[in-house]
Amino acid sequence: MTDVLGVLVIARNGDRTEYYQDPKTYESSYTESTALGAAESHQLGTFLRSTYMSPASPSYIANLKTDLVDTHEVHVHVKAGGEGTVIFDSAIALLQGLFPPNPANKIVLANGTTVIAPLGGYQYVPIETVEPFNDRSLEPWTNCPAFEQHISNVYSSPEFKATARAAGPFFGAVRDYVFGRSTTLENAWNIYDYVSTELSHNKTYAHRLPPTLVEQARGLADYHENAIFSDKDVGGIGNLAGRTVLHTVLESLQRIAFNGDPLQFLLVETSYQPFISLFHMLEMTNENPELAAIPNYASALAFELRRGPPPEDRDFVRIKFKNGTNGDFETYHAFGHKADISATEFIYKIRASTYASLQDDLFHIGSQNATSSTVFAILAAVFLLGMFILSKFVKNARAKAQSTRIRLADDEVSHSHLPQSQHPNYGTVFNVGSGIAPF
Repeated sequence: MTDVLGVLVIARNGDRTEYYQDPKTYESSYTESTALGAAESHQLGTFLRSTYMSPASPSYIANLKTDLVDTHEVHVHVKAGGEGTVIFDSAIALLQGLFPPNPANKIVLANGTTVIAPLGGYQYVPIETVEPFNDRSLEPWTNCPAFEQHISNVYSSPEFKATARAAGPFFGAVRDYVFGRSTTLENAWNIYDYVSTELSHNKTYAHRLPPTLVEQARGLADYHENAIFSDKDVGGIGNLAGRTVLHTVLESLQRIAFNGDPLQFLLVETSYQPFISLFHMLEMTNENPELAAIPNYASALAFELRRGPPPEDRDFVRIKFKNGTNGDFETYHAFGHKADISATEFIYKIRASTYASLQDDLFHIGSQNATSSTVFAILAAVFLLGMFILSKFVKNARAKAQSTRIRLADDEVSHSHLPQSQHPNYGTVFNVGSGIAPF
């Protein structure tokens, strides 16, 4: 029997056109997805299907319906802020690979006619978009004065200034290839995004770009984004992108653990920023410093809830990461562990770093009310932990009751005799090696 009870997957969008972000506020510009991006996300969806929906896989989720999607078991959240249309498109492409067209997706009409859904049984999986003006869980860093102050502090730090001076020769060399764009370390993201995008989409540009220039741009962009979206303090403002999405992680693990909730697969399609923060918050970068960087297009971070080996009665969390379209999942360990971490310990470790009421707490970030917000977040996390433990108790009790219950050979209730009310209602950073691939 498989050990995986359910999984939360955080996925990054696929390839797109150039995407400018204001270096001081991270306000974004328009961008659109490409056919390459759709293919990358579709490939990731196919990979996730083979990992979690194939009986031959060691990570097979045994009770998950895999032919036709059950929308009670599978939920999808999609960031609708910066890169929003691209992320939505990537989610659609991923779901096409996760639940491909199936001729069984059909209906038999009253006159006996059978109608199969378009495109050979295309499956329409509902998507919940997460707009920043309504829910800050997937993009909390924009329009946030405290985060803008954090960006300013990073730029004024001695380390950042020293790195900028050391990178002077690169900025001089790249100036002729970015056509008027600012060549400063503050603008490192936009430099790399432009260079890598043109290198992928523009044949003439690709032939003229000097060797190693894109790798150096990537290294500086990694340094820049890692400095912005991390913090020495696990609950610091730099980790905001991870702190808010961890609320979704905790809630989904609790729901998967409770056998009264059908959820078994949650997909969160988003941008690159939460990955960086999460790698730091979970202390994965301590043993794997290469994770302190921008994840490639169509990357995936999975939190698997696994049944403990007998006679262990606890559930455990296994963390896996796949950087881009190449390779397989690799297992990483959180908080210095050398193996999977128990779900209760995982929740306990990160409880003070999440927000229970994102709208209220984000309003108070950096304000005099931060203390009360933190207390509220801790209490909410303790509540989640209590619910998780209670769900395990209920699950064990139900299992024992099931084993001792006597059932009749036929149905215990004749549905044809149900009352009418009960009938169904049908109504380093910049001199990185050349092996790094564009993201």
